[in-house]
Amino acid sequence: MASTSRGEALALPRVQCPNHPDAILVEDYRAGDMICPECGLVVGDRVIDVGSEWRTFSNEKALKDPSRVGDAQNPLLNGGDLTTMISKGTGAASFDEFGNSKYQNRRTMSSSDRAMLNAFKEISTMADRINLPRNIVDRTNNLFKQVYEQKSLKGRANDAIASACLYIACRQEGVPRTFKEICAVSRISKKEIGRCFKLILKALETSVDLITTGDFMSRFCSNLGLPKQVQMAATFIARKAVELDLVPGRSPISVAAAAIYMASQASAEKKTQKEIGDIAGVADVTIRQSYRLIYPRAAELFPPDFKFDTPVDKLPQL
Repeated sequence: MASTSRGEALALPRVQCPNHPDAILVEDYRAGDMICPECGLVVGDRVIDVGSEWRTFSNEKALKDPSRVGDAQNPLLNGGDLTTMISKGTGAASFDEFGNSKYQNRRTMSSSDRAMLNAFKEISTMADRINLPRNIVDRTNNLFKQVYEQKSLKGRANDAIASACLYIACRQEGVPRTFKEICAVSRISKKEIGRCFKLILKALETSVDLITTGDFMSRFCSNLGLPKQVQMAATFIARKAVELDLVPGRSPISVAAAAIYMASQASAEKKTQKEIGDIAGVADVTIRQSYRLIYPRAAELFPPDFKFDTPVDKLPQL
């Protein structure tokens, strides 16, 4: 017996036993019946099974799960991502008398969904190249969808918008990447990504936190193979240099690179300017300029417990 709740004209009908309306019905999957456990009355028949099409056994959990058919639904696409692809026919019955295929794929996906799907693939590819987690990919996809639907960046390439969205998502998730790192995994120039970055922030009326030297320090030192002591010293040097206002107008990336250079030169794990520049994405001359600003106060910048391999007065003067 079906009844509709009050005030909800479009509510789905509820199946319940007329004698025991509060009883929780038992579903017989084999027969497709809904049975009342109190009196045994069959109150519904031919119920559609919405469960999995296949069973997954315990010893197959490590393999691909065949419990559903087709790709998962993408909530970011308006078409629901429900499409069917017809493979190319091989037998004689697949072609007409003129040799044309009888069954062909139709372009059921809209052009906007197709453009977004291509952008999502590009975002996923870029994220894989620099080992970004799934939550950043999801945030980037949402940002791109908002920008695309607003049509506020008409005339800009979708790849450029996707790259800028990835840069914004990294900063919003607290794992910022430099423009050069994003540029290295995309086909877009650094200048174009920067332009789209400013336009997106204005269009979405959003903001990102200012980047600091600490945002890059652990990653740069890890890629350089520096020990924990050198990393902690470089972090201390960069933070102290900013507090003492020794590097006004310098980018946090160049300050971090100069601090790493100073800390490594004072330790046993010495790194050259070129090695640090290749990892940080800055030129040697940029590192030297920042290093010259902090060198005169080098004795004040090192942490008290730092173990020097090279004394402060023996550090390179450049």
